[in-house]
Amino acid sequence: MSLNVPGLIVMAIFYLLILGTGIWASMRSKKVERKCTGSDGMEITLLAGRNINLLVGIFTLTATWVGGGFILGIAEAVYNPTLGLVWALMPVPYVLTFFLGGFFFAKPMRENKYVTMMDPFQIKYGNVLSSLLIFPALIADVLWVARTLVSLGGTMSVILDLPYVYSICISSVVAIIYTLLGGLYSVAYTDVIQLILIFLSLWICVPFMMTNPNSMDITLTAFNETFQAPWVGKLELRDAGKWIDDFMVLALGGLAYQAFYQRILSASSYTQAQVTCFASSAFCLVLGVPSVLVGAVAASTDWNLTSYGSPTPYERGQAGSILPIALQYLTPSYVSIIGIGAVAAAVMSSMDSALLSSASMFSSNIYKNIIRNQASDREMQWVIRTSVVVCGLAGTALTFLDNSVLVFWLVGVDMSYTIMFPQLVCVLFFKVGVSNGYGASVGYLLALVLRILSGEPLINLPPVIHFPGFRKDAEGVMTQFFPFRTTIMLTSLCSILVASGVTSVIFNKGLLSERWDVFQIKRSQAKVTALTRLKKEESKKDCVEAKEAVVNKQLLDTSCICLLVQLSKSRQKFMDICFFLCLFRFCGSVLTL
Repeated sequence: MSLNVPGLIVMAIFYLLILGTGIWASMRSKKVERKCTGSDGMEITLLAGRNINLLVGIFTLTATWVGGGFILGIAEAVYNPTLGLVWALMPVPYVLTFFLGGFFFAKPMRENKYVTMMDPFQIKYGNVLSSLLIFPALIADVLWVARTLVSLGGTMSVILDLPYVYSICISSVVAIIYTLLGGLYSVAYTDVIQLILIFLSLWICVPFMMTNPNSMDITLTAFNETFQAPWVGKLELRDAGKWIDDFMVLALGGLAYQAFYQRILSASSYTQAQVTCFASSAFCLVLGVPSVLVGAVAASTDWNLTSYGSPTPYERGQAGSILPIALQYLTPSYVSIIGIGAVAAAVMSSMDSALLSSASMFSSNIYKNIIRNQASDREMQWVIRTSVVVCGLAGTALTFLDNSVLVFWLVGVDMSYTIMFPQLVCVLFFKVGVSNGYGASVGYLLALVLRILSGEPLINLPPVIHFPGFRKDAEGVMTQFFPFRTTIMLTSLCSILVASGVTSVIFNKGLLSERWDVFQIKRSQAKVTALTRLKKEESKKDCVEAKEAVVNKQLLDTSCICLLVQLSKSRQKFMDICFFLCLFRFCGSVLTL
């Protein structure tokens, strides 16, 4: 197969369009920064000045979740004979993610005007412990970058016959450049273009696949074994624990991603943030349908009749690249080029979000709050840019270690779910007396140790702990079928609360001297109480000012009404005088006659 020149030209046009949009958005962000003279430049870069447009916010939140891993991972799961549609979980758990985020997590984040999701950790636990908690979040973002690039590299190498290395490096450079230029403004506005391209490109390609003569009707193969096992798949009772575990990881793990809160905090109000979440959940469901159909068609195809030949993609170990393979061999060449545009758009939309997410946490929570408190806006801009480049290079380097999309996807979300999610719940919804630094440390270490001892077949980590139901899966790999990750998450959550309660009693009752209180529980309680009181006073002050403004407006309106009444009365008197004068003149004229 020779290099696909028309496809390269189309991809070059696509990259120029995205880059041009990013440059335009960066110019817009600079105009906003000049207008908002009282605003923090870093806040404008990371949160778009907390005034992002509603429609743009919906598009950028949806595009962040609908990435390369999303569309390729769903197709891979549906096509895989050992999994099927019932294991293609991504779209449905995301609905739960957005609804929980909109109803519960967005409010405390917005009310306290945080910049990143790690801000409450620093306020409550201090810099040392919060720095340790940042690392899992940063690693998850780097893995996010890696998984999106893997999906694009595999697609380009199949359809364009472009070397894997070149595909990844070009995409990485373009995403890094426009993220550097305009921060969240560039990311958000390019996401609008990318999401439109994803939707149009995939729906253009699906009809061509479904009408391919080498593929059977997917309704006939949904529950009947033809070329392989039915693509709907099956869920047996003994596998229910693993299914529940995967569902919960995808649903709750996303709530511990900085990229989610970056969109929530950039909204102009809490109501707008909620609308953004609810609308994005519907978009995720719709955008998952084409990938399901691609996987179903691939499972219903007699690959021996195509130019791909035998054995099947699954037998060759290429199930992770089933979407680009289906585009290449089941659609005309010009259609497959359109399809690769969808994959490229999905990859770029997720990668830029991960880049900015990691850069925001490092620059705001580590550099600004710990290393250099007095850093100027200009200095912080350079720190953000450096962080973007470092995260991009680290994620790009990881893509050469493994070429499975699901590996990076699941490992990244796994860390967020088992380690970060219980920490975030405690720091947002429990007071210092119930959740403190000691509990957070115990929960962090316990979750990390238990997760390592539980093993992970995706990275060839052998398990030490064998939970109930531990056995070989359909592919012969020893797997934990018990919901062990949810168990670890709940264990971590309970350990945080128990350890926090015990240490609070010890130090508050004077059972141990305060000089042994490393995390200074009493001082932390006083600090949080003072901050809460200050915020309440500020909110009361704002309410009083708002009421005064309303009263002043009402008085002004009343004064205006009184003035109008007086004017109307004066006008009425004037009209009466004019009327009598006219009547007097008329009577005088009659008498004269």
